[in-house]
Amino acid sequence: MSRSHRLTYRLPLLLLLSFETARRLASADPNDEACLKNLRQSLEDPARNLRNWTDNVFSNPCSGFTSYLPGATCNNGRIYKLSLTSLSLRGSISPFLSNCTNLQSLDLSSNQISGDIPPEIQFLVNLAVLNLSSNRLSGVISPQLALCAYLNVIDLHDNQLSGPIPQQLGLLARLSAFDVSNNKLSGQIPTYLSNRTGSFPRFNASSFVGNRGLYGYPLQGMDKSKGLSVMAIVGIGLGSGVASLMISFTGVCIWLRITEKKMAEEEEGKISQSMPDY
Repeated sequence: MSRSHRLTYRLPLLLLLSFETARRLASADPNDEACLKNLRQSLEDPARNLRNWTDNVFSNPCSGFTSYLPGATCNNGRIYKLSLTSLSLRGSISPFLSNCTNLQSLDLSSNQISGDIPPEIQFLVNLAVLNLSSNRLSGVISPQLALCAYLNVIDLHDNQLSGPIPQQLGLLARLSAFDVSNNKLSGQIPTYLSNRTGSFPRFNASSFVGNRGLYGYPLQGMDKSKGLSVMAIVGIGLGSGVASLMISFTGVCIWLRITEKKMAEEEEGKISQSMPDY
């Protein structure tokens, strides 16, 4: 077969491959598309800050490192970062967020998002930054969050989260910023989050304040045993005060009765002396 004939057969194949490559570049990863679509459906946007988050854009949100979605950052055609802060968003966090498997930073802070933190976040194995602070999130902090081994930042302050802080979070070796202040958390602060690095705790008291049921180092004066000791001292003090009051009251009553009896006897003597003899 001549060289010209070989080129004639190869040209359609090259065109087909080029077309397929262009088609893939012009469409989103199906996981990213499902992630974005479901996240948009789970969020209410009264200020219409997400008006450009539409199905047409979800099908092609990235072109290399360029993003067509406000609040989204792309890396090589995949969703790399989502930053939707201070947009007056309501609603909840979609569990389908876990489909954005290339996501390394998620920031939904300073909104009015409610509901639970979906445990499916554990599947975001590349996640380094999680900031859900200043919302209305409730429920517990899932221990499975520790499966996101690359987490550097966990910021959940100013929510309504309850229950204990999972011990597993202390095993995140890369964790350099941690804040769960001003929630409704309870129980003892995990040792690996409060242990000392030199002369200082890994995370100081400001990371834990504002949780009435939370105790242990580095919260000063919040240790459970110390709390019991203080209560015992107060109880003893109150008991001693009541006992002293009762003793004093009894003593006064006895003194009054003795004094009254003595005065009666003296009065009786005076009457007997003043009476004539018969």
